[in-house]
Amino acid sequence: MDNRVYFVDQTLRDGHQSLWATRMSTAATVAVAPVIDEAGYRRVQLMGGGQVSACLYYLRENPFERVRLVARAMPNSPIGFGTPHRTIGQFQVVPESVRELWMRCWAEAGAKCVGINEHLGNYAELSDMVKIARRLGLIVDISLVFAISPVHTDEFYARKAAEIAETLKPDSLWIKDSMGLLTPERTRTLVPAVLKNSGNVPVEFHAHCNNGLAPLCYLEAVRLGIRIVQTCVPPLAQGLSIPSALNVERNLRLLGYQPMVDRNAMEAESAHFTYVAEREGKPVGAPVEYDAYHQTHGMAGGVISNLKWMLEQRGLQHRWEEVVEEIHLMCKEWGYPPSVTPFSQVLSVQAVLNISVGERYAVAPDETIRYLLGHFGRPPAPIDQNVLDKVLSLPQARRFIDWEEPQPSIEDLRKESGQPGISDEELLLRLLYPKQHVDAMLAAEPSRTSYPRADKPAMALIKELTRRKDASYVRLEKKGISLALRQIGGRRK
Repeated sequence: MDNRVYFVDQTLRDGHQSLWATRMSTAATVAVAPVIDEAGYRRVQLMGGGQVSACLYYLRENPFERVRLVARAMPNSPIGFGTPHRTIGQFQVVPESVRELWMRCWAEAGAKCVGINEHLGNYAELSDMVKIARRLGLIVDISLVFAISPVHTDEFYARKAAEIAETLKPDSLWIKDSMGLLTPERTRTLVPAVLKNSGNVPVEFHAHCNNGLAPLCYLEAVRLGIRIVQTCVPPLAQGLSIPSALNVERNLRLLGYQPMVDRNAMEAESAHFTYVAEREGKPVGAPVEYDAYHQTHGMAGGVISNLKWMLEQRGLQHRWEEVVEEIHLMCKEWGYPPSVTPFSQVLSVQAVLNISVGERYAVAPDETIRYLLGHFGRPPAPIDQNVLDKVLSLPQARRFIDWEEPQPSIEDLRKESGQPGISDEELLLRLLYPKQHVDAMLAAEPSRTSYPRADKPAMALIKELTRRKDASYVRLEKKGISLALRQIGGRRK
């Protein structure tokens, strides 16, 4: 068998979503993009719904501009973005015209690959989205989300892999362990089942480190025939993120495989983000000890970091264990949806309400009602009838019971917006996100694109010194080169 192993970089998407609550800036991203382009990654994942929300709500940055800037800076590395099947933005079930506009806007901004997510397993429903992606010239990846439940057996995944390969014929499908639940033992049965039923479709491997076993699972997966792995560079690897590209590359090489990446470029990428973490006081991923508790209460890394942040904002961090137990119980009641976007967010909000209000399902957001009614898709197992009855008895549930998804055209939606002259990108953001956040992003200064780089320490030092206002004279000397900075009339020369 071919011993070459290809890498997909998730640092710019999953890494900071898992460890930095999705707060990486465009400037920090663009600064290192040329270095990442030298690494030889099969694909660089950049955008998903979480990144768009963070750009609008917290960073006040244009997410499409981020893609344009990064695409120009890394012409040799295909940029990937993710799209859910039914829900985009604020977990809205959107019409087909908006789904197509979503993919078209990313493609026009410079993305080359789309990962289509259908986490409930209704893959046959993705055929129209795959056709749209093909028309746009996009590479298509389909994720096969791993979960532990009575319905998520190896036979279940073998059946779904065959369905994806035969019906959708994507460019790749990937085993996606977002919750970090896989063990080497389960990897030994799951990977062969998927590979056997995936036909000629390449299979990628993606597993989070929540239980401390993902690095071992990666090596086991490659031994079993996987030839594409998804990784992050430190400090955005390990912890709640996915394994370190540097560690996986070294181990594969020691085991006789040929990692198809440039280690020097990955080390430079890692040095940059280590500098960003130190400069901005952000956490650093570290190996996690194995905890059997996680096997029955696992959540995706991005879910954990954002849920902890949400509880801290409400002064409820001391009730973390109660909320986790509640989510575990709700997963069973809701038909075992994997705890990943968007279901993880809906589950998290409802769990916090159940715990803080004191009576389960006494209050429920619209998203809970719509999920239980099947608006987000058919769950893997039946929903608990008692829960469904209680939620549907809430006053606001009436307006959703007989709901049918409208299918307006983009022209209709543009007219309804009252702003017929706006761009497709602005229209899309206004259709999917709250007006005040879109307005604030558009009113903000353009995204900064300059950020000191750790692989060029002298230049980074100079840039940092020029930002300081408490020094009027600085002199640097190195190997016969002398540089003096003097502040004259409020300006440095």
